[in-house]
Amino acid sequence: MLAATAALLFGAGTYLLLQRKLSRIIIGLGLLTHGANVLLISAGRRGTPPIIGGSSTADFADPLPQALALTAIVITFGVTTLLLALAYRSWLLTDDDEVQDDVADRRVSTDDAVQDEVEDHQELIEWEELL
Repeated sequence: MLAATAALLFGAGTYLLLQRKLSRIIIGLGLLTHGANVLLISAGRRGTPPIIGGSSTADFADPLPQALALTAIVITFGVTTLLLALAYRSWLLTDDDEVQDDVADRRVSTDDAVQDEVEDHQELIEWEELL
């Protein structure tokens, strides 16, 4: 059951992470990290809490997955806070939360830019032959 929940969170998080709106990207990152936390918690075995004494150590739950999940939660909180601040700043500057294409990427993706690159490479080969 926990594996299916983690898979659902990973799938929904990945889908939202690939969107163009910053708000969806941030929510997708949150879902992705929640899926990782569920996966970490499911890695530990069930048992009594590790801090309560009075029984043998074989009955205790493994504290490592709990510690890793707690660390992941704290790191996720910090990263999400930073992303929210950056998204808010972007929204203040552009009045939109859509991620724009990079101008250099658009230029490279056109045929003219590719042709210029081929011509530059051919000129370089000619210069190397002359030397």
